[in-house]
Amino acid sequence: MTTAATETAGPAVRVRFLGDFELTVNGTPVQRWRAGKARGLFQYLAVHRGQMLTRDRLYASLWPGADSAAGSSLKVAAHALRRVLDAHPDRPGDSGIQLVYRDFGYVLHITGLWCDLDRFQELVHTGLRAAAAGDAPLARTRLRAAIGLYGGEFLRGESADWVVEQREYLRALALRALGALRADAEAREDFVELIEVCRRTLEIDRHHEETYRALMAAHGRRGELACVRRWYELCARRMRDELAVAPGHETQRLLGTLIPAAARAAAAAPVSAVTGAPPATVRALRPTARRAGTPAWSPEARTTALARTVRRARPDNRAAAALARAADQATA
Repeated sequence: MTTAATETAGPAVRVRFLGDFELTVNGTPVQRWRAGKARGLFQYLAVHRGQMLTRDRLYASLWPGADSAAGSSLKVAAHALRRVLDAHPDRPGDSGIQLVYRDFGYVLHITGLWCDLDRFQELVHTGLRAAAAGDAPLARTRLRAAIGLYGGEFLRGESADWVVEQREYLRALALRALGALRADAEAREDFVELIEVCRRTLEIDRHHEETYRALMAAHGRRGELACVRRWYELCARRMRDELAVAPGHETQRLLGTLIPAAARAAAAAPVSAVTGAPPATVRALRPTARRAGTPAWSPEARTTALARTVRRARPDNRAAAALARAADQATA
């Protein structure tokens, strides 16, 4: 594709791998590929750009089981790729893309590239480092931006082994980022963000038991027993129907701890209006004092702390019912 030079404020080449694949050159989306494997070849080379990839490696990844000695499929795809992207090795076009054959393999160079894959990984790693250093605001900013970029699984719809391998790595990275954000929301007792983080987590992994426990504990400390049971039952049903296993002992123990403890607290709750004190649900949401030397936010925080505080919660039943209805709408 010969692309006319245009004035662009951003990079000349933009690639999105997360979700539906998209390649834009000088503001124009590339939609037509001259050969079926040209697109796959570009995707693989772009992920490994700057590296010399041998023909054997390219065949093993893109044409598994084919005879790499003949080399016809790779040559056809490389020729088509050069024509589509003006990626001639000696005189690259406006795209700034060069596909070079060297030492029995190919290397791809791209000038002025923005790639969601690179930015996502950078944001997650810097966010996790900030969290480990105790810089909660920076960690929160970086990790929220990373999850905002995660528009779906890597190369959605593709099934090559190299794609699946990369997809699982990025999926695990997204879950680490969400786990840190969940711990932060728990520490700040931000129920709204906790619900949203848990929702995103379950979109990626609907069998993530720690997320179900976080939701159960958060609802439990507010006296929302019906919500606690519904989250447990959803977890149990998915585990049983899709994995043929039961929820883990920790999840079952949490259910057994939350509901009886919350029921006793509700039965003993005084009428707050008589004393003028704030409702028990408000008092329960106030942060507890930290021990000296304990960081404000640790990504390794677990929901057990939330479960322990259930015994202190004396919820206002009307407030709990309103919160339950809002949470049900948010998680519908």
